[in-house]
Amino acid sequence: MFLREAREKAWYKKCVMSEERRKKKQEREGTRDRRAPSRKVIVYGVIVLLFAAAYSAGRYWKNHRYEAFAKCLATHQARMYGLYWCPHCIEQKEMFGASFKYVPYVECAVKGSREMTPECKAAGTKNFPSWQFNGGALHEGVLSIEDLSARSACPLPQ
Repeated sequence: MFLREAREKAWYKKCVMSEERRKKKQEREGTRDRRAPSRKVIVYGVIVLLFAAAYSAGRYWKNHRYEAFAKCLATHQARMYGLYWCPHCIEQKEMFGASFKYVPYVECAVKGSREMTPECKAAGTKNFPSWQFNGGALHEGVLSIEDLSARSACPLPQ
């Protein structure tokens, strides 16, 4: 009888203990499940932010890469004559990206007519785009950044 009672107590104790363990395990898993998605969201959010920062930094660098070069052209008295509707002038402007605002640019077209501005007539421009360095002769056509650097003595960006 003693053995039988001892066995029943052990069995009862085992059932109660496993019942308590099961409850604790469910609580742990329940709290883990609640925390896990928020950690995943944070990790994914950080990854997305890093990609967005890298993309915007690369885009900024691409658009402002020639900023110092364009400012140097201005200090070395380089000047571009162009027309707003000229495809080659647009091509030349696109080489500088957002940095073109620092390039000394003379618009030769009078809006609404085919006339040229007096400044462009005085400079003797006939083909566009035209570049003038230090008040010297005009160089017609699209010039590469390297060619502009060589003619103006402005260093290219690294």
